[in-house]
Amino acid sequence: MPKKIPDTQDRPPETQDISDILGKAEEVSPERTALDRVVARGGRVAAWLVLLAMGISVLEVFMRYGFNSPTSWVHETVVFLIAVIFALGGPAALAKNSHIRVKVLYDSAGPRLKCWMDRLNDFLTLFFCLAMSYAAFHMFWGASHNPLGQWSLERSGTSWNPPFPAMVKGVILFALLLMSVQALLHLIQAIRAKPVATEETN
Repeated sequence: MPKKIPDTQDRPPETQDISDILGKAEEVSPERTALDRVVARGGRVAAWLVLLAMGISVLEVFMRYGFNSPTSWVHETVVFLIAVIFALGGPAALAKNSHIRVKVLYDSAGPRLKCWMDRLNDFLTLFFCLAMSYAAFHMFWGASHNPLGQWSLERSGTSWNPPFPAMVKGVILFALLLMSVQALLHLIQAIRAKPVATEETN
């Protein structure tokens, strides 16, 4: 009696678990230093701020349309949380080596040229982060001190009037300084690296 061949035409397409997808993404873009690993883990924790922002936004909807009692703090808090997430996304992306890039020239280069291109890329990244840190320092100083040089945080000027503007600028400065340290470690690593052929030639 001939064996019955299973019909696979009506089977649903295979799906992948999100953990498998994230695992493969980490294999493609691994962290380069111990600091990168710490930053990447911190980025995963900071990502939960999105859930917090969504939760208080839902609370505002219920308070406004369900109880006719809108709050004065939800909107500014959500903007602050999203701004913090956006700022901390820079170090997290640098740690995972996941910034968007165009690699047409890089993919066509040989191992030795790729090594020098990596060094140039890390040097330019460090220069950019240091320059932006310098600008962010002056921005934060102006937001945290009055004209007399005394400590005075810039506030939003609303009825709630939180010091979120100064706090956001402080987070931006922290993120840029952290990226500068990351870029410096990357540059040192790239300078020490030796070109390695990835494909064997016949």
